[in-house]
Amino acid sequence: MSDIEPSATEPLPGPPPAAAAAPAHPKAENLLLNIVCNVAVPTAILSWMSGDRWLGPKWGLVVALAFPVGYGVYDFVARRRWNFISIIGFVSVLVSGGFGLLKVDGFWFAVKDAAIPGIIGLVVLASMRAKTPLVTELLYNPQMIDVEKVEEKLAAHNAQARFARLLRTSTGLLSLAFFVSAALNYALARHLLRSPPGTEAFNGELAKMHLLSWPVIVLPSMAMMMFVLWRLLRGITALTGLSLDDVFRAPPEKKSS
Repeated sequence: MSDIEPSATEPLPGPPPAAAAAPAHPKAENLLLNIVCNVAVPTAILSWMSGDRWLGPKWGLVVALAFPVGYGVYDFVARRRWNFISIIGFVSVLVSGGFGLLKVDGFWFAVKDAAIPGIIGLVVLASMRAKTPLVTELLYNPQMIDVEKVEEKLAAHNAQARFARLLRTSTGLLSLAFFVSAALNYALARHLLRSPPGTEAFNGELAKMHLLSWPVIVLPSMAMMMFVLWRLLRGITALTGLSLDDVFRAPPEKKSS
């Protein structure tokens, strides 16, 4: 047998092993579907289909609330990810439905609408004493921020203590945004909900409150949260020397290239 002939026991060369698959990232939320199911459709049903000619006040409220509830379930099934804010919103919708069916006075709707962001604000504030403040889930999120790179640079610059103070300050400002939202929610509900519960007029007021919550409450609250995020990112770049492009986590296709 020739010296260059392969041995019978020697494995034949084969294709190289496949590279390990990159960890899958959660599917991005469909913002348009979110707005349609949580705002547009419920508002339309409560405004124009809750009269006696169509669904009636009771079933109009049930059908309108079914859309945000259904969207919450669909979003979890599609993205396989629990979200603290989404869970709070889901519970809020269920409580609103229960209040509506029980014909609870508008005052309790105002209390509920103020309690939801108020509770979130208290939880965020209380998390300042925790090892991992809640702001890390809401703003300093590993899906958005390249946490490993940031922490490596913080250690290199001996800036961990200053970064911890930055997180505490960001937590306080974030909780303030939720407290402002709670006050605006209560004021809007008390101003609009004046008709007897269980009537077409009450459902119309509920629809108007649902619609106005975006320009009156959601947009100002989002502006405050964006300010907190901008302040946090500015602090990270100052402490680490990284650029914003380096701070944000690159998409998988960019990293593979």
